Amino acid sequence: MSDCLFCQIIEGRIPAAMVHQDDTLVAFRDINPQAPLHLLIVPRKHIASLNDLSPEDDALIGVLMRRAAALARAHGYEERGYRTVFNTNREAGQTVFHIHLHLLAGRSLAWPPG
Repeated sequence: MSDCLFCQIIEGRIPAAMVHQDDTLVAFRDINPQAPLHLLIVPRKHIASLNDLSPEDDALIGVLMRRAAALARAHGYEERGYRTVFNTNREAGQTVFHIHLHLLAGRSLAWPPG
């Protein structure tokens, strides 16, 4: 999708601090981090929100979650703890309408979230 910020990052038209890239997804540092480690894990396939997932996307969500765990481990947060978050639609805080998983770690994270 040509006007999607994350599609433009995936295509290399907008720079990002990439930490992982493969055929299925990319992961990069959030430009407005809410924790010492704040990564966005984004599928290459454009899907606007979780509401737009199809049964064919089930494996993709598993890949995103496993990559989040691997990145947390690679950054030393496997034992300390980390949070993964999907925001869906505006009231939940979704500002870019291309699904993405937030990985947050490195500080105490309160519950419930703000």
